[in-house]
Amino acid sequence: MKWSRYKNLDEIVEHDDAELDSLKKRIFFAALLILFFAAIIVGRLWFLQIYKGEEYRNRSENNRVRMREVAAPRGSIEDRMGREMVTNKPSFNVVLVREDSNDVDKLLKNIALALDLDISRLWDKLRDAEHKPKHLPIRLLEDVDWETLAYVENHNQEFPGIRIETIPARVYHYNNLAAHAIGYLGEISKKELANRNSEIYTGGDLIGKMGLERLREADLRGEKGSSSSEVNARGFEQQLLKNIEPLPGNTIQLTLDAELQKVAEDLMDAGDKAGAVVAMEVKTGRMLVLASNPVLPINQFVGGISHKNWNALLENPKHPLINKVVQAMYPPGSTYKMMTAIAGLSSGVITKDTVFYCPGHYYFGNRRYHCWKRGGHGAVDLKRAISESCDVYFYQVGLRAGVDKLAEIANMFGLGHKSGIEMEHEKSGLAPTKAWKKKNRKQKWQEGETLSVAIGQGFNLTTPLQICLMTAAIANGGKQYVPQVIEKVTNPEGKVVDQFEPIVASEFKDDNGYLKLIREGMEEVVQGRRGTARKVRIKGLTIGGKTGTAQVVRLKQYKHLKEEDIPYKFRDHAWFTCYAPAEDPEIAVTVLVEHGLHGGSSAGPVARAILAAYFEEPLRLAAEAKAAAEENKSE
Repeated sequence: MKWSRYKNLDEIVEHDDAELDSLKKRIFFAALLILFFAAIIVGRLWFLQIYKGEEYRNRSENNRVRMREVAAPRGSIEDRMGREMVTNKPSFNVVLVREDSNDVDKLLKNIALALDLDISRLWDKLRDAEHKPKHLPIRLLEDVDWETLAYVENHNQEFPGIRIETIPARVYHYNNLAAHAIGYLGEISKKELANRNSEIYTGGDLIGKMGLERLREADLRGEKGSSSSEVNARGFEQQLLKNIEPLPGNTIQLTLDAELQKVAEDLMDAGDKAGAVVAMEVKTGRMLVLASNPVLPINQFVGGISHKNWNALLENPKHPLINKVVQAMYPPGSTYKMMTAIAGLSSGVITKDTVFYCPGHYYFGNRRYHCWKRGGHGAVDLKRAISESCDVYFYQVGLRAGVDKLAEIANMFGLGHKSGIEMEHEKSGLAPTKAWKKKNRKQKWQEGETLSVAIGQGFNLTTPLQICLMTAAIANGGKQYVPQVIEKVTNPEGKVVDQFEPIVASEFKDDNGYLKLIREGMEEVVQGRRGTARKVRIKGLTIGGKTGTAQVVRLKQYKHLKEEDIPYKFRDHAWFTCYAPAEDPEIAVTVLVEHGLHGGSSAGPVARAILAAYFEEPLRLAAEAKAAAEENKSE
């Protein structure tokens, strides 16, 4: 019998109760376990759908909808006549969106082979962009050609995460013309990004790195747009959902004349000359030419300059990276003699009729100071001293006026301090004084040093821009203008938001007509029978000018050599500065040729060509009128 092992009914009941209790416990613990896991599931659902719901909705939306910034076209740059110097064109870049690639390492190897790129450069770009969100594109190759564009587009299934980005890129219609003034763009660096408004700039943006592109970044950059598009699981766009057009930057019209600038740069480049050319309107302060040679190869900087090209620029002995208009300083040589003459006249130590005798040298103390003309000039007055650049005359004027008076006059005419031009890293030059030497050299001024300063040597240092400003002030009657390179700034609607206004920085009160005497001497430099710049003459145009030779270093061992046999780096610098027409000056031109030896033969022809181009139409009309008058007279 089934129950035979139980002795009685009570034992059976007890056994059933124990099993029932055990079953209840198992059911209870099973229920707890079910409730525990149900709580976990419910909690997880609450966490995902409620607490983190908004975040995951956004992630889901981002996986489906791709938001992208649209770069704004930068503002154009024009010359004073409205000729386009810098505009934009569509540029096609190969970019990587890391979010759309499961194997970045493999992808970079494949794309590097396809585009013939160094994979290490691609990894550098990725490392530089580690701080960027993964959905933002990283530029791997910029401004690709049509063949590369077509290849990437036709093989896009092989390169998951690789896209073609279209952005506006700079077009330099005159190639490297005025490169030091205009500047170039480059990708924003981490340091720049940290110091900029994060609402305006993001990693990968292009930003002005030099010149007006940097100085006028706020005007030129424009405002970004945006686009929203639906993408599939592989990140390929399916349809455009929303598009906000970017706002272009402002247009900047320069005071520079592109054609005159081209004349200057072509002549300097053709002669393989290093130096600077500056031209300006004498009555306004508008800059017409700002040329530094060798020119800066802007195109090498687009997309980042290579180490090879950068080292080549650094090692070039003619220093193309320096803007010699404002960043290089030279002794002014004989161009400074006008300052010495004005100092002498204004202090009363000479008059226009004062005569000094030049035997070819001048003794001061136990030293003999030579004139450039070894045989001497004989009896010399002010006008002749300027036209023939007699050193002995200006030695004596400088001694009588004193170095502090020379510096005072030089400062009035723009030497020894920054001009305020809208260009980077302008140097102030140096117009030395007794106090300057005491402070900086801890030495007392020696009067023999005044002789060197009086002829533009010694401690004197100037920039080509400063010499042009000085020349313009002499030509216009003593007004020192702040040089300006921006004519106006216009917004995309055509409204002028900034416009040029002449600014007088200082003025020499010429109540006694001293500047007229200086101009008469300068006219003789070009127009006179014995002037030092007779080769600069232009028929029908009266020019006032001054040549200058700035000694680089005194080298007695080369005195026996012909000038062309002296090593290039030891040759004298050549200056020529002028204005025209002498009757009513409009333009001042200054040319500095490094190691060019003589201003009249090396720098003068460049200035002559600029004047000929500037006055081409008036001279042609004048010649035609003269021919017609003579024809009528003969009839």
